[in-house]
Order: sequence, then C-alpha cells, then structure tokens
Amino acid sequence: MSGADYEILDERFARSVKLDEPIEQLWSDGRGTEGPLYAPAFRSLFWSDIPNDRRLRWDEITGAIGIFEGGLGRYVNGSTLDRQGRMVSCEHGTRRVVRTEHNGSYTVLADRFQGKRFNSPNDVVVHSDDSIWFTDPAYGIESAYEGFEAEPEIDGQHVYRIDPQNGNCVCVANDFICPNGLAFSLDEKRLYIADSGGTRYPSGEHHIRVFDVTDNGTLTGGSVFAECVNGFFDGFRFDNKGRIWTSAADGVHCYIDDGTLAGKVFIPEVVSNLCFGGAKGNRLFVTASTGLYTTLLATSGATLF
Repeated sequence: MSGADYEILDERFARSVKLDEPIEQLWSDGRGTEGPLYAPAFRSLFWSDIPNDRRLRWDEITGAIGIFEGGLGRYVNGSTLDRQGRMVSCEHGTRRVVRTEHNGSYTVLADRFQGKRFNSPNDVVVHSDDSIWFTDPAYGIESAYEGFEAEPEIDGQHVYRIDPQNGNCVCVANDFICPNGLAFSLDEKRLYIADSGGTRYPSGEHHIRVFDVTDNGTLTGGSVFAECVNGFFDGFRFDNKGRIWTSAADGVHCYIDDGTLAGKVFIPEVVSNLCFGGAKGNRLFVTASTGLYTTLLATSGATLF
C-alpha cells in the first residue's frame, strides 16, 4: 500500500500517516537548511539556513515567514528547547553551544573541552535532569561554507554531556567518525546517535547506534540500531509510540523500536533534519537541501518532559 508521497513497509507505519495528505513546501530559498525547532509558546517553527548564516521563523497562525536573526557569524545548526522553554543551539561559526534566554541574551554553555575549542557542535538534546548532550563533528570547520575553515584542536569527533549542576562538560562517546543527530528514547534509558562518517571518510558509516544511559550520566553499549538504506542519517526524532523518524536521501524514514524500517515519507530533496510541532504535535516539519516541508500525520511527536 502506498500513496504518491509515501511508502508503506509495515502496517504500524500505515496507521501513522494519511496517504491522501500532501507534502507541502513552505519555503524554498535556502542553501542548506537545518535545525528545525517548533516553539509551542510562539506557535512558530524556527530553522537555519547555514551557508547564508541566518535563522528563519514560520508563524503557524499567519503563515508569514521572516528572518529571525542573521549575519552574526553564528552559523547555527541543531537546536532544541530546555525544560524552561529556552532555546539551546549548536553554532558552527563560534564552535560553541549557547542558550537564548527569555530576554534575548545569550549564555555560552560550552565552547571548549579540556581547554581546546570544539570542532563545530552539530545537534543537541536536553535530558529531563537538565543535562545537555551534543555531538561535535568537524563539518563547520572543514571549509568556509558552513562556518569558518580551521584546524581541529580536539583529537577526534565526539559526543559530550554538560552537567546541569556545575556546567562541566565531559566526553561520553569517543568512538564515532562523524557523530550527528541524537535523541533519547521516551523513557530516557537509551540514547540514539547517528554516525554519518561515510559522508567524509571511506569507512562508510551510515547508521544509528543505541546506548544505555546510566544513572550517573555515562553511556554503555553502542550497538548499531539501523543502517540507512538510502544516503545517510542526519537528524531524527521520536514519536509518541517510540518510533524513530529520521532524515535520509530520499525523504523521512520511520523505524520501529526493533530496528525495522516501517515506511518512508518522500521529499523531493535530500533531507537534513526534522521535528514535530503544531497544536497537537502531529505536524511533521522537514528541512532539506534548499527547502522547508510539512505534512500532517496521524501520530504525534514524543513529549519527553
């Protein structure tokens, strides 16, 4: 069973989509869109156009699209909200993780590890204990296209955790080639992390790994959860049934918790990231090569806290 914009591989996916619901392009003026973030308090979606060093906002009520901020040398990639509703963002240009306060000011959460500058923080999630977890591949320092070309100071591309009590930053995983998107399971007992090493290195990584999260904030395990069947995984999110919706070359792929590829939402560009939003959390927002896309689903995104 399929529609023009969908491929059904498992009945569990069929119950999550509406085959007659179209994929709508909201915007098409980017060079490399990323970091979609829906902010319920503002009924708005924020996203980045990284090479153009700007962030944009789509107003759900009016449909208006405008520049939220730009030209600051930040080259923002992934963003999320913390439990206080503040925006936490990864910046390629400044090579740091920052929080936007309610008054609009910025607080630098982390810009160095053991005295050395990060490569280019890429994607970020917040745990219900207020710890902040982020990936740090080198995409933003490889050239002047997504940041500023520079030599890496750190001995690899790792995953980090910022302690909510003292602000200390520790490395929680150092065996990735290019760590990318990440997300906690609904019960927060597992952390899923994409490795897109195959985009840069002959090692060919194009999978999502899964780790157990210990009570003291460390990771164990790290087995491969799924291999991408078309392109590479980048950003991804969970729905409220524990299914992963992830970026791929031909659209959005949906995986059941046992690693089964259940279905696809086809997008006419290579997808970079996605998030859930809208009044009921059942609107899927997708950032792709140049555009922003959306569709309504029969399922809703996960609410972790």
